[in-house]
Amino acid sequence: MIEIKPITGSIDAIVKVPGSKSYTNRALITAALADGTSTITNALFSDDTKYMASGLNILGIPVEEQHDVNTFIVHGKGGAIPARQANLFVGNAGTAMRFLTAMLTLGNGVYEIDGVTRMRQRPIQDLLDGLSQLGADVTSKNNDGCPPVMIRGKGLQGGLTVVKGDLSSQYFSALLMTSPYAKRDVIIEVKGNLVSKRYVDMTIALMRQFGINIENSDYKTFFVKSGQHYRATHYEVEGDASGASYFFAAAAITGGKVRVVGIGSDSMQGDIHFVDVLKSMGCSVTWGGNWIEVQGGALRGIDIDMGDMSDVVQTLAAVAVFAQGKTRVRNVKNMRIKETDRIAAVVNELRRMGISAVEYEDGFEIEPSPPCPAEIETYDDHRMAMSFALVGLRSSGIAIKNPGCVAKTFPDYFQRLEA
Repeated sequence: MIEIKPITGSIDAIVKVPGSKSYTNRALITAALADGTSTITNALFSDDTKYMASGLNILGIPVEEQHDVNTFIVHGKGGAIPARQANLFVGNAGTAMRFLTAMLTLGNGVYEIDGVTRMRQRPIQDLLDGLSQLGADVTSKNNDGCPPVMIRGKGLQGGLTVVKGDLSSQYFSALLMTSPYAKRDVIIEVKGNLVSKRYVDMTIALMRQFGINIENSDYKTFFVKSGQHYRATHYEVEGDASGASYFFAAAAITGGKVRVVGIGSDSMQGDIHFVDVLKSMGCSVTWGGNWIEVQGGALRGIDIDMGDMSDVVQTLAAVAVFAQGKTRVRNVKNMRIKETDRIAAVVNELRRMGISAVEYEDGFEIEPSPPCPAEIETYDDHRMAMSFALVGLRSSGIAIKNPGCVAKTFPDYFQRLEA
């Protein structure tokens, strides 16, 4: 457990955040499918990316780790999976589970992917159905629509697949990254509306840098031409926008100023627009090509649809505690299938601090009041730990249980927060 020390005076800080987890794991997959050696610099080294790199190594695709310079060197096999049999463990890394499941359909063998207890509760059936429509043999081992997943690799045939868009954009990223190596062209049709569209934009942009073109028809259909091949490349990962959100929020909560470097106005990460949310709450925001600065102001509550950036909703909850007026968050039902049921967890921990919060199916409402001292449960969810720690910057007696869970995406978060 770690107790957060309230800030005395105002913050005026410059922070560099680690590389993006989302881009690092996507780059590892595309580099593994490329023919030749790729280097991924400014990469994130965390539990999630280590599970991905370890899985690729077990599959016979060598990944070298250079921790001192935050670099992965990936010796891609041109779409081939050397291993004919493998049992992979990915902890609670959703990207590793979903991306590797799709990738392994290209192999010629039998593979199983499993994770921690919570991973076995996180649905993956929509992705399995999507892959099955393209000719893959993929099943939920326990027939419950969740991991562990069994893949009997025989190559991907291609064709048309229809997938519901309301649960996870990662299903679509997984399908897109694998589809160039299908035997026929692939058309991915979105049933309903696609959540977290910016993550799919990120996937398509990264694939383009590795030599693959995708046709996106207004997020209703995606067309992937067969016969394309990833080319080995040097790829530099930009800073993690989700990780940056905590430091922007620190400025908002304390009325201070924080500049985050390594990410700026050209970023495609949807979570970078968390600063626009803070602006609507009363903060000042300044953008540069490779930096963003937030200056705290008098905070006011808002009513907002966070469907395109659900990973920063917990950060917003910490800020809302100190606003004038209620904050209502909508359209984030997919938060219930993350590392924990994040909607329920946010409401539970706000109430633990004596703050009035109402839970809805698609979000929550917060009525701010001074927080009481509390020991915050983190549910083994890195974002619960990082976001609720921010409350302790202004309120004494806030302690975070199991702070080590931040290793999933941001291993030295608490050291950087303290600095």
